[in-house]
Amino acid sequence: MGTELQYSINCNGRLMDLDVPRVMGILNVTPDSFYAESRKQTEKDIMERTRQMVEEGAHIIDIGACSTRPGADCPDEKEEIRRLRIALQPLRKAYPDVVVSVDTFRASVARMCVEEYNADIINDISGGQFDNEMFDTVAQLGVPYILTHTKGTPDHMQDHPHYNDLMHELLTYFAEKVQQLRDRGQKDIIIDPGFGFGKSLDHNYLLLQKMEQLKLLELPVLVGCSRKRMIYNLLGITPEQSLNGTSVVNTIALTKGANILRVHDVKAAKECIDIYCKTISSIADKD
Repeated sequence: MGTELQYSINCNGRLMDLDVPRVMGILNVTPDSFYAESRKQTEKDIMERTRQMVEEGAHIIDIGACSTRPGADCPDEKEEIRRLRIALQPLRKAYPDVVVSVDTFRASVARMCVEEYNADIINDISGGQFDNEMFDTVAQLGVPYILTHTKGTPDHMQDHPHYNDLMHELLTYFAEKVQQLRDRGQKDIIIDPGFGFGKSLDHNYLLLQKMEQLKLLELPVLVGCSRKRMIYNLLGITPEQSLNGTSVVNTIALTKGANILRVHDVKAAKECIDIYCKTISSIADKD
């Protein structure tokens, strides 16, 4: 339901069906993520946030220990691992069956999270561009990989990004990267068009408008627009005021073929999916 193609991913031996769109809840174990309410650094706060997202219907918990907002200062590898251990150890003990994604661009960090804590998915905002060992590593680990389109690095990616043809560049990028991954034996690949990563406000809305073109790649699509600049700058508000705008963008993304919504607000995203799926089901029944 919700897409013309049917997808599933293998999460440590458990198949997750993506025919019905899924919610990925964001767990930031950083001191500087752009949305202050998402920052959780103590074990107590981390577990409370996880419990809330699970109870609200999150299908995946995405843990990030290195902020990739434009202009962010990135911690070194040792600090990123320290932060992730604080989250992963109690989370895995309390919620052993929850599907866990780790948001990292470092191959060594990805390996640690999978081998020591059975992380199910690796979410790499760099598409393998920041660590040339990432593609080999995820293929060896055998976990699903989220391949993101990013133009530039977080400290400069919003400095006047330019495209001659946005969708052509994205499709070419993904086709080349997917082939590189397939050549290494990577099985499950999810593509993330990278809203806000090296894209102006107009680029982001053009991407949203034409997102269905990504179906040409015949891979599941993740959309992460939650409380981002493309919403709050357009509306002249703050990230804290951007839930309604996020729900609107997420609903549009669902109509364009999104299989996973990566969000700060799980309950609202789940409601978007439930209403969208009911609408699609009603249309199908009528036909």
